[in-house]
Amino acid sequence: MKKLTIVIIALLAINAVKAQIFDPVKWTFAAKKTGKDEAVLFLKATIDNGWNIYSQHIGEGGPVPTSFSFTPSNDYQLVGKVLEPTPNKKFEKTFNMQVLYFSKEVVFQQKIKLKKGQTIIKGAVEFMVCNDQQCLPPDERAFAITVK
Repeated sequence: MKKLTIVIIALLAINAVKAQIFDPVKWTFAAKKTGKDEAVLFLKATIDNGWNIYSQHIGEGGPVPTSFSFTPSNDYQLVGKVLEPTPNKKFEKTFNMQVLYFSKEVVFQQKIKLKKGQTIIKGAVEFMVCNDQQCLPPDERAFAITVK
């Protein structure tokens, strides 16, 4: 009976390890006021070693580009598009094309004009992450950034 219990526990532990979900990208979100009615949103991805996320500017047939959506509100107005730093570039056989990507970390920025002194900016980021052996399905993370 004792051996059977040990076998069952071992099998459950093996299944738990197999069921672990890869989460190689951690997102953090912040805002900084740059004037009385202006602010910049910072959308930062910290990426595990060996993994990449992709630029917002990926051609058709490639990996899913990183994209941002903002919940419309009368409290603020987006100014321009989400900015990104200069990405790395390489040819990926998987997609048979040049891709623009980021590794380790990347900070995207969005300028906003405030129509109210304090607000919460809500939205989501969609992204895809790959390493040299696999790509994970596209993922989406919701955010709520307080601007004071």
